[in-house]
Order: sequence, then C-alpha cells, then structure tokens
Amino acid sequence: MTYQSLAHDAFVPSAALAVETVTRVHHLTDRLFSFAVSRPASFRFRSGEFVMVGLPNDGKPLLRAYSIASPSYADELEFLSVKIEDGPLTSRLRHIQVGDPVYLGKKPTGTLVTDALVPGRRLFLLSTGTGIAPFLSLVRDPDVYAQFVEIVLVHSVRNAADLAFRDLLDAQLAGDPLVQDEALLQFHYLPTVTREPFRTQGRIATLVEDGRLFEQTTGPRRFDPETDRVMLCGSMAMIKDHAADLEARGFVEGSNAKPGQFVIERAFVG
Repeated sequence: MTYQSLAHDAFVPSAALAVETVTRVHHLTDRLFSFAVSRPASFRFRSGEFVMVGLPNDGKPLLRAYSIASPSYADELEFLSVKIEDGPLTSRLRHIQVGDPVYLGKKPTGTLVTDALVPGRRLFLLSTGTGIAPFLSLVRDPDVYAQFVEIVLVHSVRNAADLAFRDLLDAQLAGDPLVQDEALLQFHYLPTVTREPFRTQGRIATLVEDGRLFEQTTGPRRFDPETDRVMLCGSMAMIKDHAADLEARGFVEGSNAKPGQFVIERAFVG
C-alpha cells in the first residue's frame, strides 16, 4: 500500500495529545531514521525521558513510546526510530515528510533520569541500537556534567552504519552551545560493532569483562558500586543481562521514588 500523508483534520487533539508538525527527517540507513517535530511552548521534560508519538489509525491514535533524543533546550523534539516493514506504526511513520502532522503526548516520563540515581563519580550510559536516544539528550545536559566527573557513552550496534550521531559524538560534542567545554574534559564515547571490522569490536558484556569499557576513564577497570552509576537502554536481552550483572556486583536499581546506583527504562522492558 502506498503511503499518503494524513491531513491535519484527521488528527483530533485531546487532553493527553497535541498535534505537532514534522520539521526534519533523516534516513540514516535502510533500517534506521530520525525525525524532529515542533515543540509546544509549554512542553517541558527531563533529559532521558520518553513521550508518546503516533498517527491516527481508523479514527483512533496509534501511539508508541519514543525517547527524546534532543537536548532539553532545543526548539524541536528529535526522535530515533527503526524501520519495521510490518510494524503497525513504524511501517507508516518511516514515510513521514517535513510538514506532516503527528501526535505528540503532553506528559513525558521515564526512569532514565539522573533524579533516579544517587550521587556518584562516573556515569556509564550503556546502549544498543536506538537505545542511544535518551543518552543523546543526557550528554548535552549541563546538569549531568555538574553531577558527575566523567560520563561514558557506550553504543553497541551490528554494523558501523548504525552508529547514529557518530560524528557529533566522536567530536566530543564540539560546537554544543552549553556543554562543549565540559564535554572536552569529561565526556567519553565508545562505539562498538559486533558484525564487521571496526576500531572497537564486541558486545558490551565483552568490553566489561576485558576492561576495554573503562580504558578512557580514570578509576578502576571494573564497575564500582561506591562511585559508578549506570543507565541501560536497548534490547531486552542486553538490559536483563547487564541488570543481573550489576546486581551481582552490589548495585541497587533506582527509580524516581527511590534513587539507586543503576536504572533501566521498565516501560520498554515490560
């Protein structure tokens, strides 16, 4: 079926949903794309949170939770998405164009926020695939650099082409209006690829085991629950495996109600 952009009158705003306009679309690969939408003046969020995004479907909103990838000060809200041919939403969302309307939830939420962590020294952001999205917001938040001495963003993908925002991160956020100077000293980016040659190869678990994950940082070449804080976002298998590993090391999972030493986004894990 050929995709046709929906007219604005097909969208019905509500107390929970606004109707916003697509401002940018970037197809990174045949499996991955990013898009940005206009930001309501009243929309506020904490770095790391997610919000519902969607399209009408037989007169009803078809929605999915998307982590906000843009920094909290941005005029637009950016999202990262996979392309799924038979996905109820992504099979249509992948065809959106600049100027198209989309639904946007009015209440962002989530646990991948620094409020859910107790104070620490090193912050490790471990991601696979599109799980990097909330961390793209966090690493551009000045408050994160004030709370932690070092921030390490690990992104594991199958192929190098899937390393979204690689140029920005490789450059240590050079040119960022708020964190450029702090990132130069405090931010470390570790991309790793599992299915083709790359400067770093292997799954995150392997990098933890052999110490490569800690090479750019000061401190021990292992996770230390006394000083390290960890956020996990990505595949369900990765999250469950690393959450179990962290708990075995003495880490306690945190939440907005009770901060801990590591957090996951349970809304995505189930």
